[in-house]
Amino acid sequence: MDKSMMKGVAVGGLAMVVISAASVTGYNTLMKPQVADVVAVKEVMETVVTPREQCENVAVQHQAPVKDQNRIAGTVIGGVAGGLLGSAVGGGSGKTLATVAGAAAGGYAGNQVQKNMQRKDVTTTTERRCKTVNEKSQKLSGYSVTYRLDGQQGTVRTSFKPGATLPVKDGKVDTTPPAEPKS
Repeated sequence: MDKSMMKGVAVGGLAMVVISAASVTGYNTLMKPQVADVVAVKEVMETVVTPREQCENVAVQHQAPVKDQNRIAGTVIGGVAGGLLGSAVGGGSGKTLATVAGAAAGGYAGNQVQKNMQRKDVTTTTERRCKTVNEKSQKLSGYSVTYRLDGQQGTVRTSFKPGATLPVKDGKVDTTPPAEPKS
């Protein structure tokens, strides 16, 4: 065999190895699954807490302002009434003692009556009272997708609801959302 023939055989053999390797790689690429079958889809919900202000009008009672702090009017009126009642009792020097005692007791009683009346003297106003309340709601955050690929089962999370299959790229499930259809 001459040299050129040997070179031809070597180049041809090398070409056969390269072509065979490319064919096997191409065959394996063609034989890999292009989609994974979707077995189950479950919605994944997220709880969202939204604060908001809740207000209401409330009736509030306050002590009315006191005009007679020392309750002089009640003391004087009670004293006069007690003195008149005391003078109606007894005679002579006993009458004077009964009048003084009646005036003192009437003055004290009048003071206490005015005190009780002032305590019960209230004014009612309306006040606006507000508080923050939290409202809870559920929001869809994605989907938990169970799939079957090459006889194996797996789970992925997607942001979109898949159909019957998911695309496979480089032997792995692709969770990229599909492109929106153009209108």
